[in-house]
Amino acid sequence: MRTISMQLSGTALALALGASIGLAAGTAGAADSVVMAVPSFLTGAGAPAFGVPSRNGAEIIINAINKGKVPAPYNSKGLAGRQIKAIFYDESGGGTKQVAELRNKVQKQGADLVVGYISSGTCAAIAPVAEELKVFTVLPVCGTPRIFEDIIPNAKYVFRTMMHATADGVAEAHYVKAKMPNVKSYTGINQNYAWGQDSWRDFDLAMKVLMPHTTASDKAQWPKIFAGQYGTEISALMLAKENLVHSSFWGGDLEALIFQGSARGLFRKKTLLFSVAASSIYRLGKKFPLGVIVGARGPYGVYAKNIDTPINNWFRAAYIDRYNTPPTGGAYQFAQGVLAAKYAYDTAASANGGKFPSKDQVVAALTGATFEGVTTTVKMALGNGHQSMTDYMLGKSAWDKENGEPKIVDIMKFKGTCLLPPNGVKGVDWLKGGMKGANC
Repeated sequence: MRTISMQLSGTALALALGASIGLAAGTAGAADSVVMAVPSFLTGAGAPAFGVPSRNGAEIIINAINKGKVPAPYNSKGLAGRQIKAIFYDESGGGTKQVAELRNKVQKQGADLVVGYISSGTCAAIAPVAEELKVFTVLPVCGTPRIFEDIIPNAKYVFRTMMHATADGVAEAHYVKAKMPNVKSYTGINQNYAWGQDSWRDFDLAMKVLMPHTTASDKAQWPKIFAGQYGTEISALMLAKENLVHSSFWGGDLEALIFQGSARGLFRKKTLLFSVAASSIYRLGKKFPLGVIVGARGPYGVYAKNIDTPINNWFRAAYIDRYNTPPTGGAYQFAQGVLAAKYAYDTAASANGGKFPSKDQVVAALTGATFEGVTTTVKMALGNGHQSMTDYMLGKSAWDKENGEPKIVDIMKFKGTCLLPPNGVKGVDWLKGGMKGANC
């Protein structure tokens, strides 16, 4: 199944995105509106499986907020009563380009806040600039732990509303221990940039704590991000002695690896553990390999199907009605980021006697807050109140014959307190110290 936006291309896609909701370039919001910049991958390998669904999820929730149609506690109109005017734009092009884009959106187009970005590399580049510009920024996706641990440890204006890569690695190691206790060794194929490096490192360190009898291969594969062709790496994995293969591939890279690996029999010979594969499970349908461990970086996408809450039931129905496909992890994650902004503005306004709040009041309202996302409670518990902690799910891919769609079986659910270090402790230090204080 494909979304309507996915069927558009080139100029048609650009026109559709610009015409839906938002501002023309160079314009700013009126006094009774709030301008929200929403960057996501709209072109390139990151767009079809991740970037466009993420943008679509943001559109669904923004439109509903403006109309007061989101279920309680978000059923009031706008952000503190003001309508959202969204600027959707492309995250492609690398960190330098995105820094320039951010300055343009804030300084020339009048953006009051930013909700977006997917790539860890992009987030690492823009985070200090967002602090410099003093623009309220919600990162709904990017995974690198370095944002609040190293890059902006004293952040005021930047927040992340989902857990970082340490949580993925720890959850994956717990899952392997529970479901594959006889594993002796493991290898990996990860993109050679911040997200891939952090993902492999944290999984490896967590395995050393939870399954100290196992060993990591010294021949793990490190292709460039968006390389697209993985014949050499697949050959190396097929010949490797290790049966378990860890991969944090996402977007077009993930789908290319699946297609090329399936043709070579990789999934018949090896057990794959994919950190972000849920983003493509609906797109690929029967072409998605069975029996692989599927990550969604939380209780999102395919894992949200059976989460029975008013907000999730509404969001799934609204997304399917609009785009003719279930919402992916990215759609949920961007929607969660927009709800964080809604919570912050409304809470700040309430504390301000009902008056529209200042920027400092808004960021203070989100710092250390607990709010309801679409599928999970979000606690801004780490990074001095700027890094979130949520529930998490992992399972294996299977096929639902009755409904003719993919499903997940052998699901394990984890608490955020099991997967992330205490506030003020870096993920690597926590892992190397034996994950002390983990509450599982």
